[in-house]
Amino acid sequence: MFKRLLLSTAIVTLVFASANAKGINPVLSMLNTEEKVFVVERESNSLAVIEKGLTRGHMTGMHNMNHGVVKFDGKDGYVISRDGWVVKFDPEKEVILKELKTSESAIGFTITKNFLAVANYAKKSVDILDRDLNPLQSFQTGSKNVGIKTYKDYLIFSQMDNDKITVLKDTNYGKGLPHFVIHKEFEDVGVMPFDAMIKDNNFITGFFQSDYFGVVNLDTMKYSKIKILLEDRKPVLKVPHFGFWSIGGGYVFIPAVGNNKVLVYTPDFKFVKNIETEGLPVFTALSPDKKYLAVTFSGKKFPVIQIIDTKTLKVIKRFEFDGKVLHVRWSNIRPNLYVSVNDTNKVAVLHTKDWYLSREIFQIKKPSGIFIYEEKK
Repeated sequence: MFKRLLLSTAIVTLVFASANAKGINPVLSMLNTEEKVFVVERESNSLAVIEKGLTRGHMTGMHNMNHGVVKFDGKDGYVISRDGWVVKFDPEKEVILKELKTSESAIGFTITKNFLAVANYAKKSVDILDRDLNPLQSFQTGSKNVGIKTYKDYLIFSQMDNDKITVLKDTNYGKGLPHFVIHKEFEDVGVMPFDAMIKDNNFITGFFQSDYFGVVNLDTMKYSKIKILLEDRKPVLKVPHFGFWSIGGGYVFIPAVGNNKVLVYTPDFKFVKNIETEGLPVFTALSPDKKYLAVTFSGKKFPVIQIIDTKTLKVIKRFEFDGKVLHVRWSNIRPNLYVSVNDTNKVAVLHTKDWYLSREIFQIKKPSGIFIYEEKK
């Protein structure tokens, strides 16, 4: 018993010393961060709310959630609906605070400390709002707008119909509310850009109909095309969202458009290899420790998830569900991978250390996107 007590004391001492070395309050570091999971209910204008493994409620009045996206910043939650509504809500009290319709159709937005930027489809504009959803500026593009991102004092997006990438510059950067002007536009970047990501100083975009992806170096404002070598091209049944590219373990992982492959590149975009997958990949989602990559598919393989080891670059696990998998989300604080199974109205939870199905959470109507709010207790 005395030896056990000494061992326990030593472990606690190590935990406290490690926390102190990192400048963390050791008492607070040992308290659990609570995880609240918001799940888009695709056909019900609502978000399901999951806490402690159970569906605890539903936030209604979220408008058309067919392609609903949720983002958190601090204690604020924001939703963008498919029919162009931006909704601000309190994720702790689960109440809507304000809403604004920016267009008849929207699909993407980004949040910073003092503004939101919305990429509209139907209105064919990019709208700048303050954090309380008051309109500040609107840029008319004559195109569906996608892949909206921020970098330093820049706001970057792609114009799907015009094959163009636009860079706006905030002339009031760091001084309060933004004021954007057009800084640079890149023409003929590729056919039908559809999504993008930011990695360091690079704005990376993919295309519906070009066999490469494009990279804007936002420090030098130079554009380059990175060739993707694909064979036996297949029809795309679901658009792969390049916002779900994954970067980690020294690699960039990209779902191949129309091929049963995940493409692997170095961070400076030198080709490494193609990882053969079971189906046409849609999402690649990297685990918080960057050891594993979860891959989802479209078509006949909609119900399947494959897990790739990012060190060996090989598929190590496979899971098949009783319905289409529309989204996955790794937990940052628990060994969980949440999986939305649309046809059977549930979220499955995979245990990611021993790789087994640990729980199924029901009473969720046609789930798709999964978004996690971490609440400090």
